[in-house]
Amino acid sequence: MTTTSAPANPRSRVILASLIGTTIEFYDFYAYATAAVLVFPILFFPTGNDTTALLSSFAVFGAAMVARPIGAMVYGHFGDKFGRKATLVASLLTMGIATFLIGLLPTFQQIGWWAALLLLVLRLAQGFALGGEWSGAALVATENAPSGKRAWYGTFPQLGAPLGFIIANGLFLIINFALPHQSDPALKSEAFLSWGWRVPFLFSAVMVIIGLWVRLKLVESDTFRKAADKGVIRKLPLATVFRHHWKQLILGTFIMLATYVLFYLMTNFTLSYGTKAASLEAASAAAKATAEAKGATFDAAAFAAQFYPGQGFGYTNFVLMQIVGVVFFGIFTMVSGPWADRIGRRKLLIGVTVAIILFGFTFPLFLGQSATEPGAVPLTQA
Repeated sequence: MTTTSAPANPRSRVILASLIGTTIEFYDFYAYATAAVLVFPILFFPTGNDTTALLSSFAVFGAAMVARPIGAMVYGHFGDKFGRKATLVASLLTMGIATFLIGLLPTFQQIGWWAALLLLVLRLAQGFALGGEWSGAALVATENAPSGKRAWYGTFPQLGAPLGFIIANGLFLIINFALPHQSDPALKSEAFLSWGWRVPFLFSAVMVIIGLWVRLKLVESDTFRKAADKGVIRKLPLATVFRHHWKQLILGTFIMLATYVLFYLMTNFTLSYGTKAASLEAASAAAKATAEAKGATFDAAAFAAQFYPGQGFGYTNFVLMQIVGVVFFGIFTMVSGPWADRIGRRKLLIGVTVAIILFGFTFPLFLGQSATEPGAVPLTQA
């Protein structure tokens, strides 16, 4: 049976399908990331120690990073074997269902440690889905790109990351303004802890329905249809990749390493660092007791400035600063595509990676000045 009789995808549909899918999936991903800092340590990991609870919450967040490459391999294998459309729809459904169910989860107070276990399972499902989404959307965009514009078309799936971040955190901010709370900068009012945090997760169902409507209108790319007509589809695509293209696989993995390390440091870590996620009061009390036991004088202000310099920003102000930085991320993404088509992907990737490494050395210096120089954090985010 041939497949070449199917009409080609309009370019606007390709752009929209690749953009909206990654936007939704990154929205779901970042909704968890924000909740992992704000409420999950309290609701799912009440260990009695703020730092331990936060680290437990981050550990579950990090579990998705283990699932992402597995999802990429599984969805990539079946995408090469049966087509991109089906796998893109499947990844979007997986992410949407997992995120929606997170919004329905009972907490530790209701079912004990089963709550944390269920959260871990759903988080793994999120990572698995995002792994398939990212690679599939990029492939659909570039396979349908006109000659000389592959990098430009490849920017649209990438734009889903900043857009998803802005929508997810924007919704958390709206909830912050809408719900009654006293003066808690970390957005931990009773209403938010009770049900407000669930809204962004449940809202994802609406976005998934829109994304499915767009994606179901896609047809397979000419590249895949021609391969199917010629009978050159591999029976075991994943095995072929590891057997014949392992060098490119390793190279592609390390190309993304620097980007992701810095990105999550600038989003998740700095959000917890800047909004009093750690307990300054408890740490200060412990340090004071140690100093008094040694007969030394304890300076609380100096201790706070040295070990908790980033604290003092309210959640709203800090996330607004992050959103400003992510807007710059989106702008440069749009610029980088045509630039890469003009000078070549290799040159651009090398230059950007070097810049990321250099900035990585300066980032802690800027962040460490946040208590005495409030403009330092916005500068690092931008």
